[in-house]
Amino acid sequence: MKHWTLLELAQHLNAELIGDGDYPVTGIATLANAQPHQISFLANMRYASQLADCKAGAVILHPDQDHYFAGNKLLLNNPYLGYAKLSALFATASAYQGVHASAVVAASASIGDAVVIGPGVVIGEHVRLDAGVHIGPNCVIGDHCSIGKETRLAANVTLYHGITLGQRNILHSGAVIGADGFGFAKDGVDWVKIYQLGGVVTGDDVEIGAGTTIDRGALDDTRIGNGVKLDNQVQIAHNVVLGDHTAIAGCTAIAGSTTLGKNCTIAGACGITGHLYLADGVHVTAMSLVTHSIKEAGAYSSGTSLDANHKWRRNAARFKQLDQIAKRVKLLEQEQ
Repeated sequence: MKHWTLLELAQHLNAELIGDGDYPVTGIATLANAQPHQISFLANMRYASQLADCKAGAVILHPDQDHYFAGNKLLLNNPYLGYAKLSALFATASAYQGVHASAVVAASASIGDAVVIGPGVVIGEHVRLDAGVHIGPNCVIGDHCSIGKETRLAANVTLYHGITLGQRNILHSGAVIGADGFGFAKDGVDWVKIYQLGGVVTGDDVEIGAGTTIDRGALDDTRIGNGVKLDNQVQIAHNVVLGDHTAIAGCTAIAGSTTLGKNCTIAGACGITGHLYLADGVHVTAMSLVTHSIKEAGAYSSGTSLDANHKWRRNAARFKQLDQIAKRVKLLEQEQ
């Protein structure tokens, strides 16, 4: 079991230590469930009341919250960020190393130093895996793919042919990168498939959630910028471009050829239609539908808020009357 002293953790976070620097810590837990061998954190004042009964060996607090906890503590301006940084120290590493005997690796593949290839993996022709890449069980890496150093694929990830992943990417189970985009041309009653000839390129430090799909480009590549974070079950269509450090929550779908700027956040279950542009710093709230380009930074919403069902049904009926009401108001204004 991994363990760290509080002094080591404080140095890792550049935090102020108050208490016993030799105190050993073997894990992280919530304020409500932490045990003496664990460290916890207060990132939301709604949970401050839990500090009174907290059994944690230490707590990460903002300096202004020092008085809330009598035990060992690390003082940091952003306790939640401190928790995030400590979580990496206690993450469980894979038990296997090297290339598993059941993996199928093409002779033309280039395998860097300290690469891990798990059981049941298939590596296609002319694939390049840079140093420290970790490929989990039953992944499929298509021909001519390139994966940057220290990128990790969990079990059952699929990369179609010609995909380029940057350094330190994390792809969770079930992610599919490079499937065909939804492209068809009408020929009478029939649909003629447009074969997708582009690829997918991701930057560095990208994370892609479980069950998320990123389609390959029709001609140019679909592009995912540096530091982009995609939640589970996100759909990115062909030729979408995501700017650096944009984050997208689960069940959001972005249609083809739409560009999102840098530092955008898209909340869960949003829909963004195709051929749009969203500026840097755009924030879209949950379950919004974006049907036009957004040229200025800021927060945007659509849809109606939750209400008691009988009130919502009454208001929904009134929505249908808005056009008629607007016309009547206009007539009244003209009569004045």
